[in-house]
Amino acid sequence: MTTTNNSRPRGRPRRFDLDQAVATAQRLFHERGYDAVSVADVTAALGINPPSFYAAFGSKAGLYARVLDRYALTGAIPLPALLRADRPVAECLAAVLEDAARRYAADPAAIGCLVLEGTRSDDQEARAAACVFHTAAEDMIRGYIAARHPEEAERLTDFVGTTMIGLSAKARSGVDLDRLLSVARMAGRALARELPA
Repeated sequence: MTTTNNSRPRGRPRRFDLDQAVATAQRLFHERGYDAVSVADVTAALGINPPSFYAAFGSKAGLYARVLDRYALTGAIPLPALLRADRPVAECLAAVLEDAARRYAADPAAIGCLVLEGTRSDDQEARAAACVFHTAAEDMIRGYIAARHPEEAERLTDFVGTTMIGLSAKARSGVDLDRLLSVARMAGRALARELPA
């Protein structure tokens, strides 16, 4: 008796590149915000039908989770590189804020922070996914400060986080890079006063 091994997957093969689809969706979510992008918008941009979309991503929130993973690797502030143990804490936190200002204003079509803007989504699942990334970033900042200034960690993490949220919101409302950098630098001076070297 002879058997053949038919290892071909069942159903029709996917006709779109998943990585490219996630990159396209990232652009849409960043440009318009999660809530303003519909599944129809995504399927039109990808050139696929809704069944293909749901087979690949499960839901719009499922796609957004993939987008956030990609953003963490390609567009997020590189906290591990900026929060250096060999530099003054205030200086490194100021560098984070300046980097944020530059990133939030870098693309006039996709301004602000994808994660921070997502934490205000009306969709509970999407908001929760964005909050995971936001909390991880705040935890990293808090841990960095606490390593040398434990008594200041909570207060200064709140200050940095609040400043970053403000920079993102201002970028979304059209404030240009020069003004964002001015705010970031002012916040950096305040940090230097709070944590003298």
